[in-house]
Amino acid sequence: MSQAPDVADYVVVGAGSAGCVVANHLSADPSQRVVLLEAGNRDTSPWIHVPVGYFQTMHNPNFDWCYETAPDPALNGRSLHWPRGKVLGGSSSLNGLLYVRGQREDYDHWAQMGNEGWSWREVGPIFEELETFQRPGGGEGRGTHGPLQVSDPRLRRRICELWIEAAKANGYPYNPDYNGPVQDGVGHFQLTVNKGRRCSSAVAFLKPIRNRQNLQVVTKSQVRRVIIEDGRATGVELQHPDGSRQVIRAAREVILCAGAIGSPQILMLSGIGDQAHLRDHGIAVQHDAPEVGRNLQDHLQARLVFKTREATLNDEVRSMFNKARIGMEYALFRTGPMTMAASLVFGFMRTRPGLATPDIQFHIQPWSADSPGEGVHPFSAFTQSVCQLRPESRGTITLQSADPLMAPRIDPNYLATQTDRDTLVAGIEIARKLARTEPLKSAISEEFRPSPEVQGYDEVLAWARMNSTTIYHPTGTCRMGPDDRAVVDPRLRVRGVQGLRVADCSIMPEIVSGNTNAPAMMIGAKLARMVQEDRRAGTGAAA
Repeated sequence: MSQAPDVADYVVVGAGSAGCVVANHLSADPSQRVVLLEAGNRDTSPWIHVPVGYFQTMHNPNFDWCYETAPDPALNGRSLHWPRGKVLGGSSSLNGLLYVRGQREDYDHWAQMGNEGWSWREVGPIFEELETFQRPGGGEGRGTHGPLQVSDPRLRRRICELWIEAAKANGYPYNPDYNGPVQDGVGHFQLTVNKGRRCSSAVAFLKPIRNRQNLQVVTKSQVRRVIIEDGRATGVELQHPDGSRQVIRAAREVILCAGAIGSPQILMLSGIGDQAHLRDHGIAVQHDAPEVGRNLQDHLQARLVFKTREATLNDEVRSMFNKARIGMEYALFRTGPMTMAASLVFGFMRTRPGLATPDIQFHIQPWSADSPGEGVHPFSAFTQSVCQLRPESRGTITLQSADPLMAPRIDPNYLATQTDRDTLVAGIEIARKLARTEPLKSAISEEFRPSPEVQGYDEVLAWARMNSTTIYHPTGTCRMGPDDRAVVDPRLRVRGVQGLRVADCSIMPEIVSGNTNAPAMMIGAKLARMVQEDRRAGTGAAA
């Protein structure tokens, strides 16, 4: 990676899912100088590019910010690990590889909230342009010429196929393309995998343009704050690994793509946030923006484990001989368990009649463990993970210190509403119903978690409070909106400061109904378009 320059037209902070797209699109104009800043390392580790490598990279400080939440009363005082990518590609280099756009209604709702330009009619074509969907024949609204490679899984496992059949027996339709016109149903996840290797945002959008003379990518340098002078963002201060500091000036704009945790933290460290909170930490107030760090949303998953009468991946990886065989298969053919995404099979379902769209999502895995990232159980089993798609609960990101190297405080505030509690309990009961349905029923020997003894609403909810965990989708902490309290306007300009924008999952006014990697890339591309339009119109980033 190159040495940091002293000035650029655009300074992009964070080389994650959105930031790589932003840098790619803005540097396509050779007259514009772009610098992309990443606090983490280059993506050179082989484990990043092997699909199943997330078992090695998550919770590893070489690649992961390793955040932890504050103790959550709703989860019996438990703190949760919140992994976020600290490497080129960001969380797209660590995640479970699942490619999910969300429901079209999600984006139409954003537009109905007053966010002009964000309806499905307007963002759908951006998804299409970003991707190459490798399935022969593609599908309605699917891209065929984009940099991001999206493929069907090479790995199938019988226990997951039985789950699909049980779901169909309960009236849930098979859906060959949940990223098409309709999300409802069950089927196989689509993956950001190309020929058996991870296709992260860095692989898709940075690697092909690494020789552009007007783009500089700087790694292992953490932004301490945005420099604001006379109400305008004029650059950033960053810190290098040796502790030295440098100021990079932005001739046009600073663009934060640091994610739903990093972007609000940087704004607050820069003097943009709730003025009382900033003063408590001795930070000079540049703009009083009480909503910075608020509106935090995440998908909370309950993981049900069922012992099986037939072998699962737990058995395949138990012996050193099998591990060697699996490694050899991948090395020779790019097939087998090492191509496995975090989940093989999906389900998008409704917990009650009258809902216009699905409100829960299933992730089905042909393995089981006490928690993600730990070793598999010493018995045959599989996992049904269920999460609520549109939680009502809202949490916060706040500063613990004015030191940029100290992580902020994360308060998810899970299960704060009755609807959220009811939906999670209903999802757990649907999972149990599917396990009692043939042909899946005959393959199951025992409900291991929660256990048959856990019965009734109160007991199930109590179990969920003790065992549920994040499914890694924090969003909403720099909320986009037309109102004056929103952190950014619909063109992603930070209110109250010129020359500063945010483009990542933090801008979501409401969380999307599904995994967040694909929407983050779309947000990056949408931002780049708006920057280019505003530059041509001469309006710039003034909100």
